[in-house]
Amino acid sequence: MIFFRQLNFLLLAVPMLCMSGCGYHVAGTTSALPKSIHTIAIPALVNKTTSYRIEQRLTAATIHEFLIKTPYHVVSDPANGDAVLRGQVDTLEAVPLLYSPTTAANPTTTRATTMLVTIKCEVTLEDRATGQILYHTTNFVFRNEYEISTDVKSFFEEQDPALDRMAQDFATRLVAAVTENY
Repeated sequence: MIFFRQLNFLLLAVPMLCMSGCGYHVAGTTSALPKSIHTIAIPALVNKTTSYRIEQRLTAATIHEFLIKTPYHVVSDPANGDAVLRGQVDTLEAVPLLYSPTTAANPTTTRATTMLVTIKCEVTLEDRATGQILYHTTNFVFRNEYEISTDVKSFFEEQDPALDRMAQDFATRLVAAVTENY
C-alpha cells in the first residue's frame, strides 16, 4: 500500500517539476536585458511619415509604458542612460476595414466605421557602455483595428483620444518586444 502511495506521488510530482522549469512566465514580469541596465534613454522617435506629430505621441506612450511596466528609470538624454532606445516611424497607414450599411435615407453613401491602422518602425536598443545591440528590428509592425464614429461632429472629438489609444497599444507591444526580446 505504501508503495502505491509513493508511486502516485512520483507520478504527480515528476511532471509538475518538469513543467516548472520549462521557462514559461507571465508576459511583462521578466526582462531579457542585462542586469547592468537600470536607466534607459528614450529620445524622441524620428518621424519619416507625413502624419503630424505622431512621433511625439508614440514616444510619450513608450516612455509611460516603460515607467509603469518595467523597473527601469527613463531619461531623454542618451548620455545619461545605461541603454538607449532609438526608433523611427517609417510608415503609418489607416485603411477602411468596415463600412456602415446604406439606409433608405442615404442609399448611395457609406462611411467607414472601422479602420485598420498599420505602423512600421525601425527600433534599436543599444547598451551605451559596450555598444552591444540588445534589440534591433527594421520591421517592427504594429497593426490594430479601431472603430470610428460615423457622426462628423463626434469624429473630430474622438480623433485625439483615438490616437492616444493607438499610441498606448503600440507602446505596450514595443516595450514587451524590447524587454522580453521576442
